[in-house]
Amino acid sequence: MDTQALKQQAHDLDVTVWVGKSGIDAVVDELDDQLDDRDLVKVKLLRAARAGGSTEEKAADLADRVDAELIETRGHTAVFYR
Repeated sequence: MDTQALKQQAHDLDVTVWVGKSGIDAVVDELDDQLDDRDLVKVKLLRAARAGGSTEEKAADLADRVDAELIETRGHTAVFYR
């Protein structure tokens, strides 16, 4: 599926994973499980999770950890596909 089609699908998705002050380590397993159940998952990176880095950097790191493709980041929200 092409990136544009995935972005269109992700538009109506609700955020199902929130990354908070515990950082991305705390959500790796949850995101991995959700990606097993469905193709697209939307993740919100809260202010405490972004300390010391940008949303794009944190999202790219998270994508690497769960072996997923980072489709887009918009604001403080990222969309992952696997």
